[in-house]
Amino acid sequence: MDIIRELVKDIPIPKMAKIKQRFDSTQINDLTAALQPLLQREEIKSKVKPGMEIAVAVGSRGLDRLPEMTAVTVQFLKELGAKPFIVPCMGSHGGATAEGQQAVLEHLGVTEERVKAEIRSSMEVICLGELPNGLPVYIDKIASEADGIVVTNRVKPHTAFRGPIESGIMKMISIGLGKQKGAEACHQLGFKHMAEHVPAMAKITLAKMPILFAVATVENAFDKVHTIDVLEPHEIEEKEIQLLELAKSQLPKLYFDQIDVLVIDKIGKNISGDGMDPNITGRYPTPYAYGGPEVSKMVVLDLTEETEGNANGVGTADFTTQRLVDKMNRDATYANGLTSTVVGPTHISTALANDQFAIQAAIKTCNILDFTKVKLVRIKNTLEIGEIEVSEALLPDVRNHEHMEKISDLYEWEFNEKGNLF
Repeated sequence: MDIIRELVKDIPIPKMAKIKQRFDSTQINDLTAALQPLLQREEIKSKVKPGMEIAVAVGSRGLDRLPEMTAVTVQFLKELGAKPFIVPCMGSHGGATAEGQQAVLEHLGVTEERVKAEIRSSMEVICLGELPNGLPVYIDKIASEADGIVVTNRVKPHTAFRGPIESGIMKMISIGLGKQKGAEACHQLGFKHMAEHVPAMAKITLAKMPILFAVATVENAFDKVHTIDVLEPHEIEEKEIQLLELAKSQLPKLYFDQIDVLVIDKIGKNISGDGMDPNITGRYPTPYAYGGPEVSKMVVLDLTEETEGNANGVGTADFTTQRLVDKMNRDATYANGLTSTVVGPTHISTALANDQFAIQAAIKTCNILDFTKVKLVRIKNTLEIGEIEVSEALLPDVRNHEHMEKISDLYEWEFNEKGNLF
């Protein structure tokens, strides 16, 4: 590392200040009270008959209030005389094993004891048909044998493609319920066609399977339920389009159009399927999604403990640390690329000895004339951006923005004896 030390030793790291970013914090406090009247509508109740075995599809994302939402839905079905059970609805997650998928649900708090329903987990699927281009459409075999299916999910922008339908109920039907085979089929031709394939596959399933209704949420910038709705099968597509627009308006963001260097303390699968949310960083794993700031150079310093070595997303950054690389579980990381067919995020970006070298290298290569005026932003992760750090050069932008406020004086970062920030 002597040559690296020599190349970056004179690169100045700017003074920083803490900044508060404000977002809409509207949320539903009593989820049960909000959900029950929606379920009790006659057009929903009339679909449930006594004795029906009903599969409630629950996914792997950490939705706000997921156990409560699932438990309320199960109780509603029981009160009408049905026999609900839970099926994991998560494509290839959980290591693409039945045991792994049940473990994911339990980790999220969806246990048989908590939701008062049996969990029936299997990776076995049946083929329902094909798209005109030959792509097969699959569904969980256990769910296919039920008298009815209920789908639950959060609606939000996807991180790798754009379209009227992105991540939500229809993706849950096409990919989540399709298990490993369904996920691979939908990804087979790449994200360029996902905006078309996700709803097309879901429509085949909706036409052939007894999907009774869907429970959909939209979360605010703080990952709290902002809106909840119960959708009939015939209105899923139209209402999901509307909910996606709402979700986009609620997204947290970095209120800067251009950033020279973005430093992210930690990435991980518990933060985003991409390790870090591209909707925040402006760095996407494919050319089929867009939005967010223009970032010249990006640095990721470490992994979360919860990600258990899965470093998916590190390749989206320009620089990282040897500390992060040493923690990588390469099998878990590379499995993401093999399933999604997008392998760029699983590459290892330029890895330097410590945080200081990585940050100095990013400043050195961010293509500005005066390094002392670098526009640098540091965030903990892409879920926590209510309080961030910015360099002195960005303070005029802060002063001129109604949703940002400086909450500290300028200070210098302190690196430990290993050259790290923490």
